[in-house]
Amino acid sequence: MANKEEILEGLAEIVNEETGVETADVQLDKSFTEDLDIDSISMMTIVVNAEEKFGVTIPDEEVKNLKTVGDAVNFIENAS
Repeated sequence: MANKEEILEGLAEIVNEETGVETADVQLDKSFTEDLDIDSISMMTIVVNAEEKFGVTIPDEEVKNLKTVGDAVNFIENAS
């Protein structure tokens, strides 16, 4: 099971691959849409890749609740 730091690093790599956002910019307090400028299509790709990487399922109705990187890290940590 991955800890918060490992999840953050993995998520930062996924975000970087999908959007080109620098991994150092992917911080717990950053909003996916406002701070990182990630659109809904890219977000769905990030979610699918995160599910594969961390072996979790993120239901579609939960995705809208993942407003910040920290929200996603906490969800993945609790789901794994």
